[in-house]
Amino acid sequence: MITKTAAVLAGALLALPLATAPAGAAREPVAVLTLAEAIEQLPSAPESREGYQRTSFKHWVDADRNGCNTRAEVLIAESQVRPTIEARCRVVAGEWFSYYDGVTVTDPGGLDIDHVVPLAEAWDSGASKWDAARREAYANDLTAEASLAAVTARTNRSKADQDPADWMPPLADARCTYLADWVGTKLRWRLAVDDAERAALVDLSDGCGEQIDYEPAP
Repeated sequence: MITKTAAVLAGALLALPLATAPAGAAREPVAVLTLAEAIEQLPSAPESREGYQRTSFKHWVDADRNGCNTRAEVLIAESQVRPTIEARCRVVAGEWFSYYDGVTVTDPGGLDIDHVVPLAEAWDSGASKWDAARREAYANDLTAEASLAAVTARTNRSKADQDPADWMPPLADARCTYLADWVGTKLRWRLAVDDAERAALVDLSDGCGEQIDYEPAP
């Protein structure tokens, strides 16, 4: 089984919300599900891309104002060695494992930061009804480790905006992890699946042993 780096755990390990809850405040409990159970919990709805524009999801932003935007944050977190960072948080060297295809990359210029559930797919699945702030939070979700992944540009671009019914990672050993990341992200953000997508998820996940820990996005 191919896993992500220590910074990006295998499966859809979805951590705490971006905002820290006040002391004593109630939070929704973490759900711990098998992949099959998680797929069953995904809401069903037909998809529509009407009105979609990539610019509806503002990215990459510096949400915590530490000088590093989301792309840089992912590159720093996922590098398997200490990355070289120049002025204005420009990451110029490191070592990254692209888990979609099993390729190790040392030049960040060869990497894309993939939205595991693409922006267009999120729009189709419910994000069209969100306000701009929630779409920005989705597009820059650093809290949930399954949401974003540094992968080879060529593999990301072969995926484009396809769902698992039409595209899966070329590396067979990565596919259960990818499915768990996909399903976990959709659950976290309460995104729906259509009938073809659900059928593909059920079929492709047969034999996968991943568990999904998640909290809904704030």
